Amino acid sequence: MATNQDQDSTTIVKLEKACSDLNTLLKTSTTMEKSLTTMDSQFDAIDEALSTASRKIAPLQSLAMATKALDTRINRAVTPAFALLESFKLTDCLQHKLLDLSSKLSETKTPKKRLEKLLKYVDGVDQLNAAINSINEEGEPAIQKLQEVVEFLSRTKATGQNRIIRLRETLITLKALYETEVDSMKFEGLLDEALLNLQDEYESLLQQIKHPNMRDLQADDKENNQIVLTNSDLGTEMQVEVLRRISETLAANDCLDICIDIFVKVRYRRAAKALMRLNPEYLRVYTPEEIDEMEWESLETAIALWIQHFGLAVKTVLVSEKKLFQQALGGIMEGLIWPECFVKIADKIMAVFFRFGEGVARSSKEPEKLFKLLDMFDSLEKLKPEFSQVFEDEAGADICTRFRELEKLLIHASSKVLWEFGLQIEGNSDGFPPPQDGSVTKIVRYAINYLKYLATDNYMVIMAKVLQTEQIWKSGILSKPESEENLLREAISNVMEALQRNVESKRSRYRDKILPHIFAMNTYWYIYMRTKNTELGKLLGDQYLKKKYKVVAEESAYMYQKQTWGPLARMLDKEDLKWRSKEELGRLVREKVEAFTKGLDEILLRHKGHYSVPDIGLREQIREATTKLVVTAYTEFLDFYSDALQGTLYIGPESIQGKLNQVFDSASGKMRRRDSYSRTAKGNPASVEAEIMEFQRSRSTNSDVRELDIVLD
Repeated sequence: MATNQDQDSTTIVKLEKACSDLNTLLKTSTTMEKSLTTMDSQFDAIDEALSTASRKIAPLQSLAMATKALDTRINRAVTPAFALLESFKLTDCLQHKLLDLSSKLSETKTPKKRLEKLLKYVDGVDQLNAAINSINEEGEPAIQKLQEVVEFLSRTKATGQNRIIRLRETLITLKALYETEVDSMKFEGLLDEALLNLQDEYESLLQQIKHPNMRDLQADDKENNQIVLTNSDLGTEMQVEVLRRISETLAANDCLDICIDIFVKVRYRRAAKALMRLNPEYLRVYTPEEIDEMEWESLETAIALWIQHFGLAVKTVLVSEKKLFQQALGGIMEGLIWPECFVKIADKIMAVFFRFGEGVARSSKEPEKLFKLLDMFDSLEKLKPEFSQVFEDEAGADICTRFRELEKLLIHASSKVLWEFGLQIEGNSDGFPPPQDGSVTKIVRYAINYLKYLATDNYMVIMAKVLQTEQIWKSGILSKPESEENLLREAISNVMEALQRNVESKRSRYRDKILPHIFAMNTYWYIYMRTKNTELGKLLGDQYLKKKYKVVAEESAYMYQKQTWGPLARMLDKEDLKWRSKEELGRLVREKVEAFTKGLDEILLRHKGHYSVPDIGLREQIREATTKLVVTAYTEFLDFYSDALQGTLYIGPESIQGKLNQVFDSASGKMRRRDSYSRTAKGNPASVEAEIMEFQRSRSTNSDVRELDIVLD
């Protein structure tokens, strides 16, 4: 029981304490409620006060925002105007700087220092041009914005009237300054004067850049027999840099046409002057008619010089000029302009060489020109890689086309000369009588030497290439051309056959029965002996030579022996002396000896005055055969009838031998000198071509006139 009472007492105490806490909380809540009511009243008062303040501040806030917006608008207009004024100040400063540079440049005489000053001068011009362009680009937008602000302020009256007036006056002044000064600075002021000075300096610098002495290069070419592609620079690195900078500056200032005109004009004169040091006076003669009138020695010299000068022009002058053009003008228009400019001077120079070459190719097709035409063609073939390299750009297409056209003309001309050579030989029979002594004609000697020289290593390959190219053009590129060797063999065989027809024509015109055989024997033996064991003989073939010439010469020699010495030997025939009495036999033997002696004298007389056997080997063979026939027959006759000739004076066999030796020796003197000349001419183009002057020329009727009239000045 006691335990339960204790527990109840504790619970009551807790309840009483909780009741007390609740009373306290209620009192606190009541107090807080009163406080909140009071605060609420205060907040309403504050809110009312803030609303009143907000209504009073709102106009000021709007004014502040408007002021800020106006400030921003004014700043956007005034800032470009200030920048424009600064550009005007910079321009004025740059002009003074440029005047100072110009003064220093005119006072500087040392080439290197002058180039350095000139570079600074170009920099000054570029800076001034950039400043003027900046004013030109920024001026109108700046003035437009300033004008908009003035109009806005005038319309809104956002500031005082005096300020608006001053701002408008500033606008008018700035606008007038821009409109009047910019054009003046760009086209009439110091910039224009500076550009004129640069043009003068540009031309002067281009004049200073020269080519090396062409005479020295010409001497080296003669010594080395070769022209090397000289990719040498024109001018120093500093000179080229100054040219490049000036070119770009002039182009940037609308002076590109003037820049190109100066560059092309000056460099053409420099290139032409370099070539004129070689004294190419021959280039002034270029029409076919004028070339036909030239002396052969002069034309030969002119062609040799043309070959050398053409190579020098391409491999030294133009290749160097091309590099200079690229270095100086390569930065303009992304490198598109300089090839056209280079071709302008190259076309003028090459046209002079082309027209001379074309004139030679179109002139009369005389035989002696063949080797010079082949020299010209060969020089172009060797020059073709370097020529293509110099004119590889599209701008040089016309020059390359004319180069190919010249090659075509030379190919046609060379083929025609060889073809007409055979026709001239064959037609020559009507113009000249046969040699009265049966010797070899000049045309035969010339033709053989001519063909021998054509078949040498110097010309055989070139001529064969010409013939094959000509055949391809005629038959088409899809055709199967013959080999070069076969074509050359056929062409030379045609000339040889024409020569044979010429010989046979002359042979048939002799009235003397013996001379045709002597003439044929001499001629065909000459052809055979001068041809075998040579390049010409190898080309034609040994069997061809033997069949065509050696066999015919031997047959003619046999006929000569038969008709000349055969009747003399038959005078000593013994058949008609058989069964004769002693007295009659003695008389007939003496008569035969006398007739033999008289006949021998007549034959010897004809040989001394009319017959000639120039070749030593052939003459010895004839001498031996004649001696064997005549002297042997005479000796046997005397030995057989020695008894019948007792007491009779007669010529001994030794005397007969002596007379024969004398007549054959006398038949050699005149032609021995000719043989010596022929041997001298062997392999010598000058001698071969000189001999053609004795041969009748056949002028061509080709009268094509050159379309260009350019001469190096």
